[in-house]
Amino acid sequence: MSSRQVFEQSITIRASAVIVERCVTEQELMARWLNPALRCEPIGEWSTELGSRSRFMIQIPLLQPTLKNTVVEREPGLVVWEFEGFFRGRDRWECTPTPEGTQLLNRFEFEIPNPLVRWGFNTFATTLTQADMKAQLRRLKRVAETLYQLQD
Repeated sequence: MSSRQVFEQSITIRASAVIVERCVTEQELMARWLNPALRCEPIGEWSTELGSRSRFMIQIPLLQPTLKNTVVEREPGLVVWEFEGFFRGRDRWECTPTPEGTQLLNRFEFEIPNPLVRWGFNTFATTLTQADMKAQLRRLKRVAETLYQLQD
């Protein structure tokens, strides 16, 4: 039995794909929509170019689990982070222009190697994680649509 899981969410945003991509790739804009319990830091200079590295830390007292990640796919409208830590997998963000603006897809594909951590996640955090992904997309939508309106 595979321990691989996939969570996929998408949202329509009334803003250009360029603005939506900025929200996904610029550190100061990411800070506006990421879960407040999640902190992202560059390893070296901040970048989302191919091969650039960063770490995401969950602000849980005493634990602070960390995922180190590397950008493994990058083209206009697409960034894919591959990560390792207590989770192993990929986080894909893809912007597709539409007549209404942009369709943003977030695909979180992962496995949890440690059976005890996997059990804990599946028992306590799966539903919360999926709900948080939806909430992040709604926050990102607000940031992107605000930027788009300010641009006019």
